[in-house]
Amino acid sequence: MVTTITDIRVPAGQFPLGRILQAYPDVEIELERIVPTRDEIIPLFWIESGNEREVEETLREDPLVEEIVQLTRTPDRILYSVNWSPDVDALVRTMVDLGVDVLTAEGTSNFWEFRLQFSDREQLSRFRRTCREDDIDIELLRVYNPQMPPEEGPLTPEQQDALATAFEQGYWDVPRKITQTDLAELVGISDNSMSQRLRRGVKVAVAEMLYGTGRQQSGE
Repeated sequence: MVTTITDIRVPAGQFPLGRILQAYPDVEIELERIVPTRDEIIPLFWIESGNEREVEETLREDPLVEEIVQLTRTPDRILYSVNWSPDVDALVRTMVDLGVDVLTAEGTSNFWEFRLQFSDREQLSRFRRTCREDDIDIELLRVYNPQMPPEEGPLTPEQQDALATAFEQGYWDVPRKITQTDLAELVGISDNSMSQRLRRGVKVAVAEMLYGTGRQQSGE
């Protein structure tokens, strides 16, 4: 089992705090963590001080918010907890239901960026499939394992995801332990898309190994 970490971006309108605070384009929010309880989902988050009265009023008026509490204050920002209604949107519910670990999350009125940790590739695939089924627009920014160096490489996140999943599932073994069709289903993409990602990813990886970073072949 290999832990996988992803960086994703979602439009602010698809995350409750972003949607609620779209009226404040200069406000930046940092999610501390999401605490699921038996009946509630409680996010703890930091907001820069200065316009907290307007922010608190906006939050209290939102039907998703059952209670907002100011936990602590620093000279620059304030830590809040919010009791969200059980009807909270699909993105948060999916994270909680699948047990996805939210490592970091920061957002503005335009978009939110999350760093999520998954226990294995299957959990990541379920998360992506569920988001697609619920029409949650997720932009995959990066995929890597904690053991792998975090520096940027020539592979796109999608290509790296496809190659790593194929390797972990035994696609390259002889005989193969998984078909390309099943691999595509696991990742949550079409068979054709998986074929293209594997083919292009292998080409980039081999070119990088033979010629080094930045080397491009003619026609690419």
